[in-house]
Amino acid sequence: MDSLTQVVLGAAVGEAVLGKKVGNRAMLWGAIAGTIPDLDTIARYLTDTITATEMHRGFSHSIVFSILMAPLLGWLVHQIKKRDDVGWQGWAKLFFWGLFTHPLLDAFTTWGTQLFWPFDLRLAFNNISVIDPLYTLPFLVCLIIAAFKKRGTLSRKRINNLGIYLSTGYLILTLVVKWVAHTKVTNALEQQQVAYSEISTRPGFGNAILWNANVDAGDAYLIGDYSFFDSKPITFTSYPKKREASKELTSRDEVQRLIKISEGWYILEKEDNQWIYNDLRFGLITIDPAHPKFIFRYTLEDKEGVITATEDRPEVGSIGTVMSTLWERIKGN
Repeated sequence: MDSLTQVVLGAAVGEAVLGKKVGNRAMLWGAIAGTIPDLDTIARYLTDTITATEMHRGFSHSIVFSILMAPLLGWLVHQIKKRDDVGWQGWAKLFFWGLFTHPLLDAFTTWGTQLFWPFDLRLAFNNISVIDPLYTLPFLVCLIIAAFKKRGTLSRKRINNLGIYLSTGYLILTLVVKWVAHTKVTNALEQQQVAYSEISTRPGFGNAILWNANVDAGDAYLIGDYSFFDSKPITFTSYPKKREASKELTSRDEVQRLIKISEGWYILEKEDNQWIYNDLRFGLITIDPAHPKFIFRYTLEDKEGVITATEDRPEVGSIGTVMSTLWERIKGN
């Protein structure tokens, strides 16, 4: 999830664990704990793009990391301000839950997380967008109100817990909504007599009303979307895989690593005599309806026998145009 959401979640967890004893300091340290796992993004400045992408939401988003770091961080905070009624164990408990709930929430997004590192398993339930105001804003409002309540009062505890209950309830609701949207997509494919081997559905940006679908239909991917306000059948656009043309390139180790990252949902194509790797998991941006582009793209180059990847995000224009286009689609086809 986005940084603000993780800060809010960490702060609320910190309040739930130690708010009664240390007040708003629990929110502060909880917010810090909720931010720490995403420091793995520093890797992009220290190594190549492919390695940094592999590392993102890896070790720092695991149960192992939470278990190892919580006692250390708890001890450090205890040295800053010793509290016999809290002890390093109390701070360690706060940090464990702040660190652990971060990747737990990330597991519900499209990118997913390696919660069970070092096992090679990335959890990605694809039921909530990385930014979803309906998840974050009620949570944030409850946290702010709780921060102004007197420490240790029942009203402070209740309002903080309300934020946690609202966010968790919404998260569970999106799982149900995903199941309904996924069913709509599979029904549409059956009605259109489309043969397929795999389907991936995920929410559109910032909402749980519009859902995108990737369909593996053999030699091509079919991509479509469904809004709960749609009145017309779902339509799918075909994108050829072009596997034969890129056969030599896909045999390279670096490209195989990218394929593993994108869980096999990719298209390699040439643009202006340059190979572009498209990661299909995050959908398309359609500022120009005639030439939509995949949001996550990498330009590949062969430098002295090593394939390097450079992020090549498409120009999206003004945020107002993007949001307007998204809103029109959410309202239905």
